[in-house]
Amino acid sequence: MSKRPVSLKTLAQALNVSISTVSRALRNHPDIGPELTQRVQQLAQELRYSPNPLAMGLLKNATRIIGVIVPALVTHFFASIISGIESVAIEHGYYIVIRCSYESFEKEQECLANLLQLRVEGIIMCLSQETKTYAHFDALLAAGTPLVFFDRVCRSTEVPTVVVDNQAAACRITRHFVAQGRRRIAHIAGPPALNISQERVAGYREGLAAEGLAFDAQLLVPSDLSAESATAATQQLLALPQPPDAIFGVNDTTAFAAMKEIKRQGLRIPADVALVGFTDEYHATVVEPMLTSVMHPTFEMGRTAALLFLEQAQGQVPPRQMVLATQLVVRESSGQKS
Repeated sequence: MSKRPVSLKTLAQALNVSISTVSRALRNHPDIGPELTQRVQQLAQELRYSPNPLAMGLLKNATRIIGVIVPALVTHFFASIISGIESVAIEHGYYIVIRCSYESFEKEQECLANLLQLRVEGIIMCLSQETKTYAHFDALLAAGTPLVFFDRVCRSTEVPTVVVDNQAAACRITRHFVAQGRRRIAHIAGPPALNISQERVAGYREGLAAEGLAFDAQLLVPSDLSAESATAATQQLLALPQPPDAIFGVNDTTAFAAMKEIKRQGLRIPADVALVGFTDEYHATVVEPMLTSVMHPTFEMGRTAALLFLEQAQGQVPPRQMVLATQLVVRESSGQKS
Protein backbone atom coordinates (compact mmCIF):
# COMPACT_ATOMS: atom_id res chain seq x y z
CA MET A 1 0.00 0.00 0.00
CA SER A 2 1.19 3.52 -0.78
CA LYS A 3 1.87 5.87 2.07
CA ARG A 4 -0.47 8.78 2.68
CA PRO A 5 1.00 12.19 1.76
CA VAL A 6 2.77 14.01 4.58
CA SER A 7 0.52 16.79 5.88
CA LEU A 8 0.88 19.76 8.20
CA LYS A 9 -0.83 17.63 10.82
CA THR A 10 1.86 14.93 10.44
CA LEU A 11 4.61 17.48 11.04
CA ALA A 12 2.77 19.07 13.96
CA GLN A 13 2.25 15.74 15.73
CA ALA A 14 5.90 14.73 15.25
CA LEU A 15 7.11 18.01 16.78
CA ASN A 16 4.34 18.27 19.39
CA VAL A 17 3.30 21.74 18.22
CA SER A 18 0.15 23.13 16.62
CA ILE A 19 -0.63 22.98 12.92
CA SER A 20 -0.69 26.78 12.74
CA THR A 21 2.81 26.90 14.24
CA VAL A 22 4.10 24.51 11.58
CA SER A 23 2.40 26.51 8.84
CA ARG A 24 3.96 29.76 10.02
CA ALA A 25 7.40 28.18 10.49
CA LEU A 26 7.36 26.93 6.92
CA ARG A 27 6.68 30.52 5.82
CA ASN A 28 9.49 31.91 8.04
CA HIS A 29 6.97 33.89 10.05
CA PRO A 30 8.70 36.24 12.56
CA ASP A 31 6.45 35.02 15.40
CA ILE A 32 8.22 31.64 15.31
CA GLY A 33 11.71 31.45 16.77
CA PRO A 34 14.66 30.54 14.51
CA GLU A 35 15.38 27.26 16.31
CA LEU A 36 11.83 25.92 15.95
CA THR A 37 11.63 27.21 12.39
CA GLN A 38 14.77 25.25 11.53
CA ARG A 39 13.42 22.07 13.16
CA VAL A 40 10.13 22.33 11.29
CA GLN A 41 11.76 22.98 7.95
CA GLN A 42 14.32 20.23 8.43
CA LEU A 43 11.65 17.66 9.27
CA ALA A 44 9.54 18.81 6.30
CA GLN A 45 12.53 18.25 4.04
CA GLU A 46 13.32 14.83 5.53
CA LEU A 47 9.71 13.65 5.13
CA ARG A 48 9.43 15.27 1.68
CA TYR A 49 6.47 17.39 2.67
CA SER A 50 4.80 19.15 -0.26
CA PRO A 51 2.00 21.70 0.18
CA ASN A 52 -1.43 20.62 -1.04
CA PRO A 53 -2.68 23.50 -3.22
CA LEU A 54 -6.31 22.34 -2.99
CA ALA A 55 -6.23 22.20 0.81
CA MET A 56 -4.52 25.58 0.98
CA GLY A 57 -7.09 26.99 -1.39
CA LEU A 58 -9.95 25.70 0.71
CA LEU A 59 -8.47 27.40 3.77
CA LYS A 60 -8.26 30.67 1.85
CA ASN A 61 -11.62 30.10 0.09
CA ALA A 62 -9.75 30.39 -3.22
CA THR A 63 -9.06 26.98 -4.76
CA ARG A 64 -7.71 28.34 -8.07
CA ILE A 65 -9.81 25.72 -9.83
CA ILE A 66 -12.13 26.46 -12.77
CA GLY A 67 -14.92 24.01 -13.59
CA VAL A 68 -15.46 23.41 -17.32
CA ILE A 69 -18.60 21.69 -18.66
CA VAL A 70 -18.86 20.60 -22.31
CA PRO A 71 -21.54 18.57 -24.14
CA ALA A 72 -18.97 16.15 -25.65
CA LEU A 73 -15.31 15.26 -25.20
CA VAL A 74 -14.39 13.22 -28.26
CA THR A 75 -14.51 16.05 -30.81
CA HIS A 76 -11.80 18.35 -32.08
CA PHE A 77 -14.20 21.25 -31.56
CA PHE A 78 -14.48 20.95 -27.78
CA ALA A 79 -10.93 19.63 -27.31
CA SER A 80 -9.57 22.77 -28.99
CA ILE A 81 -11.77 25.06 -26.88
CA ILE A 82 -10.65 23.29 -23.69
CA SER A 83 -7.02 23.76 -24.78
CA GLY A 84 -7.67 27.48 -25.15
CA ILE A 85 -9.24 27.68 -21.70
CA GLU A 86 -6.37 25.74 -20.13
CA SER A 87 -3.70 27.91 -21.77
CA VAL A 88 -5.09 31.01 -20.02
CA ALA A 89 -5.67 29.11 -16.77
CA ILE A 90 -2.04 28.00 -16.62
CA GLU A 91 -0.81 31.52 -17.37
CA HIS A 92 -2.73 32.81 -14.35
CA GLY A 93 -2.06 30.00 -11.89
CA TYR A 94 -5.39 28.17 -12.23
CA TYR A 95 -6.25 24.50 -12.73
CA ILE A 96 -9.26 23.23 -14.68
CA VAL A 97 -11.58 20.31 -13.93
CA ILE A 98 -13.58 19.08 -16.94
CA ARG A 99 -17.01 17.44 -16.85
CA CYS A 100 -19.16 16.27 -19.76
CA SER A 101 -22.95 16.60 -19.96
CA TYR A 102 -23.24 14.19 -22.93
CA GLU A 103 -25.91 16.52 -24.35
CA SER A 104 -28.19 15.77 -21.36
CA PHE A 105 -29.95 18.47 -19.36
CA GLU A 106 -30.10 16.20 -16.32
CA LYS A 107 -26.38 15.41 -16.60
CA GLU A 108 -25.60 19.12 -17.03
CA GLN A 109 -27.31 19.86 -13.71
CA GLU A 110 -25.38 17.01 -12.07
CA CYS A 111 -22.05 18.27 -13.47
CA LEU A 112 -22.76 21.75 -12.16
CA ALA A 113 -23.63 20.47 -8.68
CA ASN A 114 -20.56 18.22 -8.54
CA LEU A 115 -18.17 20.98 -9.54
CA LEU A 116 -19.60 23.34 -6.95
CA GLN A 117 -19.15 20.61 -4.32
CA LEU A 118 -15.47 20.54 -5.35
CA ARG A 119 -15.37 24.23 -4.42
CA VAL A 120 -14.37 25.45 -7.87
CA GLU A 121 -14.07 29.22 -8.08
CA GLY A 122 -16.44 29.37 -11.02
CA ILE A 123 -17.73 27.72 -14.18
CA ILE A 124 -17.05 28.01 -17.92
CA MET A 125 -19.52 25.99 -19.97
CA CYS A 126 -21.43 25.20 -23.15
CA LEU A 127 -25.10 24.25 -22.83
CA SER A 128 -26.36 20.76 -23.67
CA GLN A 129 -28.77 20.49 -26.59
CA GLU A 130 -31.52 19.39 -24.16
CA THR A 131 -31.21 22.56 -22.05
CA LYS A 132 -34.31 24.70 -22.50
CA THR A 133 -34.70 26.20 -19.00
CA TYR A 134 -32.01 27.98 -17.04
CA ALA A 135 -33.10 28.11 -13.40
CA HIS A 136 -30.19 25.87 -12.37
CA PHE A 137 -27.90 28.90 -12.79
CA ASP A 138 -29.88 31.11 -10.38
CA ALA A 139 -27.90 30.13 -7.29
CA LEU A 140 -24.55 30.88 -8.96
CA LEU A 141 -25.68 34.30 -10.12
CA ALA A 142 -27.17 35.14 -6.72
CA ALA A 143 -23.89 34.16 -5.02
CA GLY A 144 -21.77 36.13 -7.48
CA THR A 145 -19.94 32.97 -8.59
CA PRO A 146 -18.11 33.61 -11.89
CA LEU A 147 -19.97 32.00 -14.79
CA VAL A 148 -19.15 32.20 -18.52
CA PHE A 149 -20.97 30.59 -21.45
CA PHE A 150 -19.40 29.80 -24.82
CA ASP A 151 -20.86 28.80 -28.21
CA ARG A 152 -24.28 27.67 -26.92
CA VAL A 153 -25.34 30.38 -24.53
CA CYS A 154 -28.23 31.83 -22.53
CA ARG A 155 -28.99 34.75 -20.17
CA SER A 156 -26.47 36.90 -22.01
CA THR A 157 -27.62 40.08 -20.25
CA GLU A 158 -26.52 38.54 -16.94
CA VAL A 159 -23.62 36.26 -17.92
CA PRO A 160 -20.51 36.88 -20.09
CA THR A 161 -20.67 34.94 -23.35
CA VAL A 162 -18.41 34.04 -26.27
CA VAL A 163 -20.01 33.17 -29.61
CA VAL A 164 -19.17 33.43 -33.30
CA ASP A 165 -20.93 35.43 -35.99
CA ASN A 166 -23.40 32.61 -36.65
CA GLN A 167 -25.97 34.62 -38.58
CA ALA A 168 -23.42 36.38 -40.79
CA ALA A 169 -21.63 33.08 -41.47
CA ALA A 170 -24.84 31.27 -42.45
CA CYS A 171 -25.83 34.16 -44.73
CA ARG A 172 -22.36 33.95 -46.33
CA ILE A 173 -22.81 30.21 -46.96
CA THR A 174 -26.22 30.68 -48.58
CA ARG A 175 -25.01 33.43 -50.87
CA HIS A 176 -21.95 31.36 -51.79
CA PHE A 177 -24.29 28.59 -52.97
CA VAL A 178 -26.19 31.06 -55.14
CA ALA A 179 -22.94 32.31 -56.65
CA GLN A 180 -22.23 28.70 -57.65
CA GLY A 181 -25.54 28.48 -59.52
CA ARG A 182 -27.63 26.81 -56.80
CA ARG A 183 -31.29 27.68 -56.32
CA ARG A 184 -32.80 24.87 -54.18
CA ILE A 185 -30.76 25.43 -51.02
CA ALA A 186 -31.57 23.28 -47.99
CA HIS A 187 -30.45 23.62 -44.39
CA ILE A 188 -30.08 20.76 -41.90
CA ALA A 189 -30.53 22.79 -38.72
CA GLY A 190 -29.80 22.04 -35.06
CA PRO A 191 -32.19 21.72 -32.10
CA PRO A 192 -34.53 24.76 -32.20
CA ALA A 193 -33.88 25.78 -28.57
CA LEU A 194 -30.17 26.42 -29.11
CA ASN A 195 -28.94 29.90 -29.98
CA ILE A 196 -26.55 28.48 -32.61
CA SER A 197 -29.51 26.86 -34.41
CA GLN A 198 -31.64 30.00 -34.26
CA GLU A 199 -28.84 32.27 -35.48
CA ARG A 200 -27.79 29.98 -38.34
CA VAL A 201 -31.39 29.57 -39.49
CA ALA A 202 -31.77 33.37 -39.40
CA GLY A 203 -28.62 33.75 -41.51
CA TYR A 204 -29.82 31.11 -43.97
CA ARG A 205 -33.12 32.94 -44.44
CA GLU A 206 -31.32 36.29 -44.66
CA GLY A 207 -29.11 34.93 -47.43
CA LEU A 208 -32.09 33.61 -49.38
CA ALA A 209 -33.86 36.97 -49.13
CA ALA A 210 -30.73 38.86 -50.16
CA GLU A 211 -30.52 36.72 -53.32
CA GLY A 212 -34.23 37.04 -54.11
CA LEU A 213 -35.04 33.40 -53.32
CA ALA A 214 -38.24 32.45 -51.51
CA PHE A 215 -37.98 30.48 -48.28
CA ASP A 216 -39.35 26.94 -48.64
CA ALA A 217 -40.17 25.31 -45.29
CA GLN A 218 -39.63 21.84 -46.81
CA LEU A 219 -35.94 22.67 -47.25
CA LEU A 220 -35.39 23.43 -43.55
CA VAL A 221 -35.08 20.20 -41.53
CA PRO A 222 -34.03 20.12 -37.86
CA SER A 223 -31.60 17.56 -36.42
CA ASP A 224 -30.19 16.65 -33.02
CA LEU A 225 -26.63 17.30 -34.31
CA SER A 226 -25.90 13.57 -34.64
CA ALA A 227 -24.89 11.70 -37.79
CA GLU A 228 -27.96 9.47 -37.53
CA SER A 229 -30.33 12.42 -37.38
CA ALA A 230 -28.54 14.16 -40.25
CA THR A 231 -28.77 11.02 -42.39
CA ALA A 232 -32.53 10.90 -41.85
CA ALA A 233 -32.78 14.62 -42.66
CA THR A 234 -30.82 14.12 -45.89
CA GLN A 235 -33.07 11.23 -46.92
CA GLN A 236 -36.10 13.43 -46.30
CA LEU A 237 -34.65 16.23 -48.41
CA LEU A 238 -33.57 14.02 -51.32
CA ALA A 239 -37.02 12.38 -51.42
CA LEU A 240 -38.76 15.69 -52.17
CA PRO A 241 -40.42 16.08 -55.59
CA GLN A 242 -37.96 18.93 -56.13
CA PRO A 243 -34.89 17.91 -54.11
CA PRO A 244 -32.23 20.44 -53.15
CA ASP A 245 -29.18 21.15 -55.28
CA ALA A 246 -27.29 22.39 -52.19
CA ILE A 247 -27.27 21.47 -48.50
CA PHE A 248 -25.88 23.52 -45.62
CA GLY A 249 -25.24 21.48 -42.45
CA VAL A 250 -25.43 23.14 -39.04
CA ASN A 251 -22.08 21.52 -38.21
CA ASP A 252 -19.52 19.30 -39.90
CA THR A 253 -20.99 16.13 -38.38
CA THR A 254 -24.28 16.74 -40.18
CA ALA A 255 -22.43 17.62 -43.39
CA PHE A 256 -20.33 14.42 -43.28
CA ALA A 257 -23.49 12.34 -42.75
CA ALA A 258 -25.21 14.15 -45.61
CA MET A 259 -22.18 13.51 -47.84
CA LYS A 260 -22.32 9.78 -47.12
CA GLU A 261 -26.06 9.58 -47.85
CA ILE A 262 -25.81 11.64 -51.05
CA LYS A 263 -23.13 9.24 -52.33
CA ARG A 264 -25.13 6.20 -51.22
CA GLN A 265 -27.99 7.39 -53.42
CA GLY A 266 -25.66 7.59 -56.43
CA LEU A 267 -25.58 11.39 -56.60
CA ARG A 268 -22.44 13.41 -57.25
CA ILE A 269 -20.94 16.13 -55.05
CA PRO A 270 -20.92 18.93 -56.08
CA ALA A 271 -22.31 18.25 -59.58
CA ASP A 272 -25.74 17.17 -58.31
CA VAL A 273 -25.72 18.44 -54.72
CA ALA A 274 -23.30 20.99 -53.29
CA LEU A 275 -22.44 20.74 -49.60
CA VAL A 276 -21.13 23.06 -46.87
CA GLY A 277 -20.50 22.39 -43.17
CA PHE A 278 -19.80 24.53 -40.14
CA THR A 279 -16.78 24.23 -37.77
CA ASP A 280 -14.10 23.07 -40.24
CA GLU A 281 -13.03 19.94 -38.40
CA TYR A 282 -9.78 18.26 -39.49
CA HIS A 283 -11.73 15.59 -41.39
CA ALA A 284 -13.01 18.27 -43.79
CA THR A 285 -9.68 18.03 -45.63
CA VAL A 286 -9.51 14.23 -45.86
CA VAL A 287 -13.00 13.33 -47.13
CA GLU A 288 -13.69 13.08 -50.85
CA PRO A 289 -14.53 15.65 -52.07
CA MET A 290 -12.93 17.97 -49.50
CA LEU A 291 -15.64 19.77 -47.55
CA THR A 292 -16.27 23.50 -47.78
CA SER A 293 -16.84 24.69 -44.22
CA VAL A 294 -16.88 27.67 -41.90
CA MET A 295 -13.65 27.86 -39.92
CA HIS A 296 -14.62 28.26 -36.26
CA PRO A 297 -11.90 29.92 -34.08
CA THR A 298 -12.16 27.29 -31.35
CA PHE A 299 -8.85 27.87 -29.54
CA GLU A 300 -9.49 31.62 -29.51
CA MET A 301 -13.01 30.99 -28.19
CA GLY A 302 -11.55 29.04 -25.27
CA ARG A 303 -8.99 31.71 -24.46
CA THR A 304 -11.61 34.45 -24.65
CA ALA A 305 -13.97 32.53 -22.35
CA ALA A 306 -11.16 32.09 -19.80
CA LEU A 307 -10.24 35.79 -19.93
CA LEU A 308 -13.88 36.72 -19.33
CA PHE A 309 -13.86 34.33 -16.36
CA LEU A 310 -10.81 36.13 -14.91
CA GLU A 311 -12.61 39.45 -15.28
CA GLN A 312 -15.47 38.09 -13.19
CA ALA A 313 -13.15 36.46 -10.64
CA GLN A 314 -11.18 39.65 -10.09
CA GLY A 315 -14.21 41.82 -9.41
CA GLN A 316 -17.85 42.39 -10.23
CA VAL A 317 -17.83 43.82 -13.76
CA PRO A 318 -20.70 44.09 -16.24
CA PRO A 319 -21.00 40.92 -18.36
CA ARG A 320 -19.52 41.25 -21.83
CA GLN A 321 -20.70 39.49 -24.99
CA MET A 322 -17.85 38.66 -27.33
CA VAL A 323 -18.56 37.79 -30.98
CA LEU A 324 -15.66 36.19 -32.86
CA ALA A 325 -15.31 36.29 -36.64
CA THR A 326 -15.44 33.15 -38.79
CA GLN A 327 -14.12 32.43 -42.26
CA LEU A 328 -15.71 30.43 -45.09
CA VAL A 329 -13.06 28.01 -46.38
CA VAL A 330 -14.10 27.05 -49.91
CA ARG A 331 -13.10 23.57 -51.07
CA GLU A 332 -14.37 21.04 -53.60
CA SER A 333 -17.79 20.13 -52.15
CA SER A 334 -19.47 23.43 -53.08
CA GLY A 335 -18.20 23.89 -56.62
CA GLN A 336 -20.03 25.28 -59.62
CA LYS A 337 -23.21 23.53 -60.69
CA SER A 338 -22.70 21.49 -63.84
